[in-house]
Amino acid sequence: MQIIDKVKTLIGISDNIQDQQIEVIIENINSHLLYLLEKEEVPKKLQYIVVEIAIRRYNRLGSEGMQSDSVEGHSVTFYDLEKDFEPYQSIIDKEAPKKENPGAGRVKFY
Repeated sequence: MQIIDKVKTLIGISDNIQDQQIEVIIENINSHLLYLLEKEEVPKKLQYIVVEIAIRRYNRLGSEGMQSDSVEGHSVTFYDLEKDFEPYQSIIDKEAPKKENPGAGRVKFY
């Protein structure tokens, strides 16, 4: 099952009307995740991150500038966009290439 199909299933969409919006959301999330991973392709085992964040971002369409919304006792609080990846950061860090510390080394004094 493709990522867009997983997102649509979990959101409850059975038509193709919102496909372009969902595809742009998925593309943006993929690009961001690839940047964080420093890889050319998102590993299959991490595609669930794209699905989960895509659902959050889709549900936030039309409310992009808001941090919270309250209507007749129903309240919704949104993550900041820059914090979307925060819950997954430890997993992303494990997948990203290890960076060497060029300043670390040994110094010998004679």
